[in-house]
Amino acid sequence: MGYNLKRGSVLGVAACALLLAGAALPQVPDPSPNQPPKKVLPGTVDPDRVNPPAKEPVLPGTPAPQVRLPGGERPDISVTRHEVLVPTTVTDRKGHTINGLRVNDFQLYDNDKLQEIDRDIAFLPMSIVVCIQRSANVEAVLPKIRRIGSTLQATLIGEGGEAAVVSFDHRVEVVQDFTTDGDLINKAVQKLKPGGQNSRMIDAVELAWRMLKEKKDRRKVILLLSETLDRSSEAKVREVSSQLELSNVEVYTLNISRLVTSLTESPQLPRRDPLPPESRPHPPGTSIDPTTTAQLDGSPGDSADLVPIAEEMYRGVKAIFIRNPARVFTKLTGGREYSFVTQSDLENAIGEIGREIRSQYILSYSPNNKLEGGYHTIRVDVLHENYKVRTRPGYWMAGVPQ
Repeated sequence: MGYNLKRGSVLGVAACALLLAGAALPQVPDPSPNQPPKKVLPGTVDPDRVNPPAKEPVLPGTPAPQVRLPGGERPDISVTRHEVLVPTTVTDRKGHTINGLRVNDFQLYDNDKLQEIDRDIAFLPMSIVVCIQRSANVEAVLPKIRRIGSTLQATLIGEGGEAAVVSFDHRVEVVQDFTTDGDLINKAVQKLKPGGQNSRMIDAVELAWRMLKEKKDRRKVILLLSETLDRSSEAKVREVSSQLELSNVEVYTLNISRLVTSLTESPQLPRRDPLPPESRPHPPGTSIDPTTTAQLDGSPGDSADLVPIAEEMYRGVKAIFIRNPARVFTKLTGGREYSFVTQSDLENAIGEIGREIRSQYILSYSPNNKLEGGYHTIRVDVLHENYKVRTRPGYWMAGVPQ
């Protein structure tokens, strides 16, 4: 009886071991109907799984199998190509624009290295953001600006173009997003009203850049109608100008004269004197009368009215030579500055900007010196000694491995 129990236990252990070995074995594929089934002994490994059969050779001309990600998606391979657009204006000695030149007539240098010009783009539709200052101190100029909506559409934006309108004082607002409808642009400009005292001009240009940077295969232009003095922006001139250069955005400015705004703006109410007149000491040897009291109170008179005007004029002259963001934007992006006083000056300046943009040669190239990080200077020469060339001076670029 004990022998049978011992023998049964050994058989049970062996059966369990076989079951565990079978569970650990890899599954053998079903044999094809043309081949006999392959026998795999328990505890052994299929030799075809250790050394799989060699793949059949691919004949020439046979398309390669497509690689697919889990879920059936195909992998996307993107190649980044840094393209620089160089709007170039060519004039003769008298300032008349020259048309009809070809790519072979230009030589383009990036950091003094000759570049291969990919193309001369004859026509690109325009995307333009019009930034208009509407601070309280430019209230006298706003009626002239409200009448330029139709002029913008007719002489500047052109066929296939789109425009957006941004206004700014101490706030920066998108009055009209990009549209091809000239009536919407005109209405957006007409409803501008004077706002606060400050002007965030640099912040407005930065917002315009953000609206333009994703535009593809279009001319990207910012038209800035404002004073040259920024009062309260958070953005910095250097950072914004670098982004404009990297995104191939041109800036044209229509400068509002600081002299006009200083002489026409409404004077601010004087600060109330916290001390009553009787609390001030009376100068010896003088009589107390209303005139003396007014002088002691510091009430504004004829001479006092000239102080804020002189201060603002000094600020305007100082801004021209020391910190003029408008000039920085135009010089670094290849644009131009214009000024106006009358309505005809304003409309003529817009017409000149439109004619210049339409007569420019848009040279395109991919730099062959991408390893050189920092500021890249651009120089364009025309193979004609009597022609003058004006273009953007350069751009900022991080080093890119080639």
